[in-house]
Amino acid sequence: MRLKAVVKTPRNVSRGLAIPKVREGRGFSVGELKEAGLSVAKARKLGLYVDLRRRSVHPENIEALKNFIKES
Repeated sequence: MRLKAVVKTPRNVSRGLAIPKVREGRGFSVGELKEAGLSVAKARKLGLYVDLRRRSVHPENIEALKNFIKES
C-alpha cells in the first residue's frame, strides 16, 4: 500500500467562515521529503508519490513520512 499525502482544499472566503478541509493529495512535496530526511529519488524507490508542483509543508505529512521510514 502506498502512503498518500494530506493537503488542505482551497478556501472560499466570499461565503463567510472559511474552514479549510483536508483531502488526499497527489503526493508529498519536496519540502516535506527533505524535512523527513528523504530525497525525491529515494522516496520514489520506496514507492511514495511525489508532487513536484506542491510547495506547502504540512507537519502531519512529515510525521507520516517519519513513521513510514521507521516501519520500513
